[in-house]
Amino acid sequence: MSSFMDEVRKIPPVTRFLCASTLGVTLPVMLGLLSPLKIVFSKDLVTRGFEIWRPFTSMFYAGTGINAIIEFAMLYRNSDSLESSHYSGRSADFAWQLLLNAFGLLALNLPLHSWLHFQPFILSLTTLHARLSPNELTSIFGLVTFSHKYLPYALVGLYLVTGGPKAAANALTGVISGYAWWYLVHSDEAGRPGAEFARAPAWLQSLIGGRGERVVPGVGQVLNAGGARAAAAGRATARTAMGGYNWGTGHRLGEN
Repeated sequence: MSSFMDEVRKIPPVTRFLCASTLGVTLPVMLGLLSPLKIVFSKDLVTRGFEIWRPFTSMFYAGTGINAIIEFAMLYRNSDSLESSHYSGRSADFAWQLLLNAFGLLALNLPLHSWLHFQPFILSLTTLHARLSPNELTSIFGLVTFSHKYLPYALVGLYLVTGGPKAAANALTGVISGYAWWYLVHSDEAGRPGAEFARAPAWLQSLIGGRGERVVPGVGQVLNAGGARAAAAGRATARTAMGGYNWGTGHRLGEN
């Protein structure tokens, strides 16, 4: 048990919070302990009924079945990769930008009257990761291999086939939000116009803290690696050895 907790503590703090939140919302519904009607998003129930938890719970309900497992793995892999590399030593900034991204997703989905936002939330992370690592190769189910930067659009197409136009539109809001995140915070060509607002406020920095690593502004490259990067490298090595799926670094889904 202690070794398991040691491995959990190696996960970067924001990624750990995202995974714990997803499990905390999804498992009670899957086990029948909580009605899904209590966690879906409804503008009227939030603004008039003051059920203010619904924006949060709608963002972290992964659904049921194999799709829930796959999408949970996507959440972990993308968030862990971003926080361990591009945001290494800046977990508070990552958390703050995720919060702003979540508000953006809610706003984009209001015209669609979407009840759940887990898929667009994942797509926003996937899009950001794809824009920051455009030259990697990835594949879907091992059938088609292509540049990582096209992965978000391929996933939107997949949602169109499996869920119809509304599911694709819902996923597309995540691509739009993720692209805006990259453009405003990370795009050197655009001058990173939102970088100033992307810095975490002092209270959040105090709450989450940092790891004392120096990062190249706008790039996220660690100059003083330290134990956190070593732990991230260990997790990546373990994932490669296990042959698990990885949407974002070229591993095939279900690869053994």
